[in-house]
Amino acid sequence: MITKKNAREARERRRKRVRGKISGSQERLRLCVFRSSAHIYAQIINDDEGHTLVAASTVEKDLRSANPVDGENAKVAQATAVGKLLAQRAKEKGLSKVVFDRAGYLYHGRVKALAEGAREGGLEF
Repeated sequence: MITKKNAREARERRRKRVRGKISGSQERLRLCVFRSSAHIYAQIINDDEGHTLVAASTVEKDLRSANPVDGENAKVAQATAVGKLLAQRAKEKGLSKVVFDRAGYLYHGRVKALAEGAREGGLEF
């Protein structure tokens, strides 16, 4: 039986495994995703310097009311809007190439929607 603690520990193991393989350098920065039950957060990080260069989340006022497309969940629509906003802010700073860090989450649902929104906005990964 999968308990909440076991699921959390399994995600943490996946996160550590993924982070062992990827890191954000000056050439390809890391796009990291955090998904809570209510919100989704994304940031572009330079791991060489340890700086967050760009960030976006559904906590921001203008993203709280993203309208879903027909048959789409409201949270999925918000995640897509976060990805597009993140890509727009990255383009303003001259950033275009990133490596996607899903942080142990399955590439499905809101995480996938955020990635597709970032791609639509012009980020390459």
